[in-house]
Amino acid sequence: MSPFTRHLTFQSNDLGKEVTIMFALVDDNMKSLYKDRFPVVWKVSKFGKSGAYRAQATYTNQLAFSKAQVTHWNFISAGTSVKVNVGQKTTLTEADDVFSFSSPQQGSSGFVQALNNTGVIQDIAVGFLNKGDLMPTPALYFDDVGDGSHVTAQFTPILRVYITSDYQETAIIRSAIETPVIWSQDLSGLAEHTNWNLTRDGVTGRYKIVRAS
Repeated sequence: MSPFTRHLTFQSNDLGKEVTIMFALVDDNMKSLYKDRFPVVWKVSKFGKSGAYRAQATYTNQLAFSKAQVTHWNFISAGTSVKVNVGQKTTLTEADDVFSFSSPQQGSSGFVQALNNTGVIQDIAVGFLNKGDLMPTPALYFDDVGDGSHVTAQFTPILRVYITSDYQETAIIRSAIETPVIWSQDLSGLAEHTNWNLTRDGVTGRYKIVRAS
């Protein structure tokens, strides 16, 4: 797939009730989701009851693996990372307490793959790297990857938006989100710049997101 960047703007005006929205890249069709691989909360934004509010998000389809540093199921930082493209694989090693990923090589078509060759269990994440960022934004977390084991992901950038205040940014989502998704899009199918309106039905109390005219 050719490189692309997506700039998304979500906005509201006189919503009628204060609300928190959560963004996460979640592909419900992914095998072993919530078993050995877990989505990571991308963004959390609050929209006020009255007045205009806006949240922006930028996604670039440059994937990257990182050695995850996690505390209490919250992604703290990436110790080191490496860019990968779909169809490539890399290996994580350790020497003198320094961890590093190998230069990506040809792997399985349609997948990205990382091998743990450090001698001990590791936490690994795959995410995306926006222009100017030194470390990737985590999107999918793999816990307790054994030595000699690998993680494989067929990553599809499906962005979902939820109405919930139960999560904070970079939290690891350990089970299916209880609140219903109000918006879902495969980012690869969108234009580079899109604007979306968040609205609330005053009768039913239901929220929806529609393309801004």
